[in-house]
Amino acid sequence: MSKKKKTIGELLEEALVPEDEQPFQVPENWVWVRTETANGIVTGSTPAKKQSEYYGGGFPFVKPADLEQGSEVIHASEYLTEKGKAVSRIIPKESTMVCCIGSIGKAGFSTVECTTNQQINSLVPNKKMINPKFNYYQVLNGTYQNELWNRSSATTVSIINKGKMSLIPYVLPPFNEQKRIAEKVERLLSKIEEAKQLIEEAKDTFELRRAAILDKAFRGELTRKWREEHPDIENAEVLYDKIISLIKPEKFEIIEEQSEYIPCKWKWVRLGEVVQVNPPKKKLNEVSEEQKCTFIPMPAVSDKTGKIEEPEEREYGKVKKGYTFFLENDVLFAKITPCMENGKSAIARQLKNGFGYGSTEFHVLRTSEYVNEQYIHYLVRSQRFRAKAKREMTGAVGQQRVPKEFLLNYPFPLPPKEEQDAIVNILDDIFAKDNCSKFNLQLESELDILKKCILSKAFRGELGTNDPSEESAVELLKEVLQEQVR
Repeated sequence: MSKKKKTIGELLEEALVPEDEQPFQVPENWVWVRTETANGIVTGSTPAKKQSEYYGGGFPFVKPADLEQGSEVIHASEYLTEKGKAVSRIIPKESTMVCCIGSIGKAGFSTVECTTNQQINSLVPNKKMINPKFNYYQVLNGTYQNELWNRSSATTVSIINKGKMSLIPYVLPPFNEQKRIAEKVERLLSKIEEAKQLIEEAKDTFELRRAAILDKAFRGELTRKWREEHPDIENAEVLYDKIISLIKPEKFEIIEEQSEYIPCKWKWVRLGEVVQVNPPKKKLNEVSEEQKCTFIPMPAVSDKTGKIEEPEEREYGKVKKGYTFFLENDVLFAKITPCMENGKSAIARQLKNGFGYGSTEFHVLRTSEYVNEQYIHYLVRSQRFRAKAKREMTGAVGQQRVPKEFLLNYPFPLPPKEEQDAIVNILDDIFAKDNCSKFNLQLESELDILKKCILSKAFRGELGTNDPSEESAVELLKEVLQEQVR
């Protein structure tokens, strides 16, 4: 017996989002539908790596890192042969590719036919009802991004599958309105990107200056005059013995002689000899399940300022398992790409009840009374440290991590404690006075806010493009659904 076809009314009821599930109100001639109503959704796959004949051709095989190209994904980090293409799921050009594992919501617009790996879900628009660029910008809209995260599974690495993504509410205006929105958003965002490019050029200059200053700091050049004024400071060799007796680190091989010059009272050590890396979780037997503590997810740490900007408060009992534990004044260092490369790190301060939990993608560096935590923080934010860490990263492309062993064995110039404090004071003063950097960071932040505002207004019908006299999008939806009834 053949399956009975659904009526246009039944299909329409399935496609439309009930009023109580609609994220916000839209113009009267717009409607809310499910993402699957407007798009085919294709989850990528990786052709067998053992089959060498699949790789090395000219067909783009897109991975999450390739989505950084944004609205014009043309190139890929890897390419397939015709045989590799034949066993892949083809993504038509003008589709929107969305990362669905890890960096959820990162999106790119395909300007060429391609395929993707399994970390990407691609939205292939039904062009009879959806403008492709409108589709792309809708995914970038804050409301849609929030839906992606809210519907993802709460595992160590966040994942949103095809089924959950297909049900996300999707704004559907009349077809001509979609085109007007896409064109206006593109014009406005292009101006923002031009402004950001100018800021990046200024930032590059600042980063070069910052890198040079930090290099001088860790060679003792910033405190040359200070040492002349303090000839009786304690030798770092004595400080080293105090640290060793206090934290009792694992035994390390003797550090090889370093070619770089450091002052005579400094000492080359391995970082793991003087700083605890990922120390064991403190026993909190006396803490009740209901007691509050600070929770720091990765997005709460700013890679621009090196500070924790949006910490959360949670009950201890709800976060104690499966997260990274830290104490007041611990240094948090993001170990996963691209967060590590961007310098995402912070000092855990003003923690509720003195302790907290955060993303498992943090390494924790715990200092003692003999090592200034801000000195360590400047070290892990330095360009030289991050460049060396990047070379030692392990794991799959797109999800590489800095191993603990790199931190333990990193050659570290240890100054006397008084000189550490002096270096920190000098660096704090230099960077606090860098008004150009502050201005650029503030301007960049304002541009990001403006971009979000433009996208928010676009999908609420508030960009001045809406024509209320146009036929309702319901009629457009009916036309497309009617084909399923025939």
